Amino acid sequence: MEALNIYDTAKVMPKGQLTIPKEIRDIMGVKPGSRVAFVVEGKSVRLVNPAVYAMEYMQKQMREYANSMSDEEIMSMVKELRGEYNGK
Repeated sequence: MEALNIYDTAKVMPKGQLTIPKEIRDIMGVKPGSRVAFVVEGKSVRLVNPAVYAMEYMQKQMREYANSMSDEEIMSMVKELRGEYNGK
């Protein structure tokens, strides 16, 4: 994923609320009523679209799982998913 160098600020209001700048909302695909997630990484916090983040996390987990499998195990799983066993 390509990192964008966009820097903007938002003022935190007395109740802890802030407004996400329009350019950032557009990039994230955030609309009124959308939810956002805060991902803590060390001393940094990322604001993410939770649906996109969940998909990226799942894809990463699948890659790691596939990398731990032998070629034969992967081919067996692909055949099973395609229904190529039991004469299908």
